[in-house]
Amino acid sequence: MGKHLQREIQNLMRRLIILSSRVEESIEMAVKSLEKRDEEMAKTVIEMDEEIDQTEIDIEEECLKILALHQPVAIDLRYIIAALKINNDLERIGDLAVDIAEYALILIDNPRPIKYFNFNFMFENVQNMLQNSLDSLVHLDSDKALEVLKADDKVDKIDKQICKAVLLEIKRDHENAEFLIQNIHISRRLERVADLATNIAEDLIYLTKGEIVRHGKSTDQNK
Repeated sequence: MGKHLQREIQNLMRRLIILSSRVEESIEMAVKSLEKRDEEMAKTVIEMDEEIDQTEIDIEEECLKILALHQPVAIDLRYIIAALKINNDLERIGDLAVDIAEYALILIDNPRPIKYFNFNFMFENVQNMLQNSLDSLVHLDSDKALEVLKADDKVDKIDKQICKAVLLEIKRDHENAEFLIQNIHISRRLERVADLATNIAEDLIYLTKGEIVRHGKSTDQNK
C-alpha cells in the first residue's frame, strides 16, 4: 500500500503542476489582452476558466479519495493537505484572470479617449512571485518559497501607487470615472494574485518543513 500511495501522490503533484501552468498562462494572457487591447485574447481567458474549474474539482476529488482509501499520516498527510490548499488557490488565480479580462473588455469597448495605465511593472513582480511559488512546488524548494514571502510587500506598494494615480486622474477627468475605475479593479486583482502566490509558498513551506506560516511569519512558538 505504501508504494501505491506514493504513486498516487506523485500523480497528484503532476496534475497540480499542469494546472499551475494553465493558470499562469491565463493570468499572463489577461494582462496582455489589456496591454494590446486584444478583445479576442480577453475572451479566450474567460473561456479557459471552465477547464481550470473542472481540473480543480478533479484534483480535489483525487485528494479526498486518497485520504479515504489510504488514511495517510506524517509527510504523506502534509502532501494531501498542501495539495488541497494549493489547488484551491490556483483556481482562485484563474478566477482573478477572468476578472482582469472582463475589466480589459470594458476598457477596450470604451469609445472615449482616456489615460491608460501601464501595469507591466506590477505584472512583472506578480509574475515573478507566481513563477517562484510554482517553481518551489515543482522542486520542493523552501528557499525559493521564502523569496516569494519577501516580495509581497513590493507588490502592495505598487498597488497603492497605481490606485492613487487613478484617483488623481478621476478628479481631473471625472466624466470618464466609470472607465478609469476599472484600472483600480485590475490593480487590486493583480495584488490578490500576489497574495495567493504567497499562500502557495506558505503551503510549500508547510509541506517541506512541517512549519505553519501565516502572513509571512512562522506560527512555531519555538522560533
